[in-house]
Amino acid sequence: MAKMGSRKHLKTYKAPKTWPIHPKEDTWTVKPSAGSHSIENSLSLTLVIRDILKLADNSREAKRIINSGNVLVDGRVIKDYKFPVGFMDIIEIPKTGEVYRVLLDKKGRLQLNKIEENDSKLCKIVNKSTIKGGKIQVNLHDGKNVIIDENDYNVGDVIDLKVPDHEINEVFELKEGACVLITGGKHTGELGTVSEIIVNESSNPNTIIIENSAKDEFLTLKDYAFVVGEDAPTISLLEVNK
Repeated sequence: MAKMGSRKHLKTYKAPKTWPIHPKEDTWTVKPSAGSHSIENSLSLTLVIRDILKLADNSREAKRIINSGNVLVDGRVIKDYKFPVGFMDIIEIPKTGEVYRVLLDKKGRLQLNKIEENDSKLCKIVNKSTIKGGKIQVNLHDGKNVIIDENDYNVGDVIDLKVPDHEINEVFELKEGACVLITGGKHTGELGTVSEIIVNESSNPNTIIIENSAKDEFLTLKDYAFVVGEDAPTISLLEVNK
């Protein structure tokens, strides 16, 4: 039994730094199950309901809320209390009428940002391939796969995806002038505009120069740039990210 518990739970002080919990508040926390996001980049639904939204006093109450179908992620009812939610996921609590988008703050912690809309989500293309029939399949940062007819989308571009039916509303290209949110490195959580994309001919990763609101420029990895709009954010952001 102890062994099983160790797989489902995690000592709070050992939790990833991306989790917005205090190590001294509880001894144990619930690990997210393997899935669309890695453990380091996701929160379990139990942690969201109990520790962040404070809708439950303990894990048992949180499980009851989740098992009753009272939580939606990206427009779908989720009843798995360990379900992993991560960056840009949309969490909805129909009984309270509240909707949240998962974002990163400037300390790299996953945070919930209350929003009004709940029918679209930004998803970054991390890979693409040609499948049977000559159609193109794009793999998104949250584990979703979408079939497209044209080959106009590139890795690094971001799709504004209608949820839960996965219909594409719009595509934001990663290019000079694009508005991006940084998702890694020392500039995590910062908003800026792409000044230049630097493609390395060697095996070194491509980099990108970003200009922030103070007109200062900094260099970061291209992979850390998440497009949130053509020239301004199309989504509401955490106050600390603005």
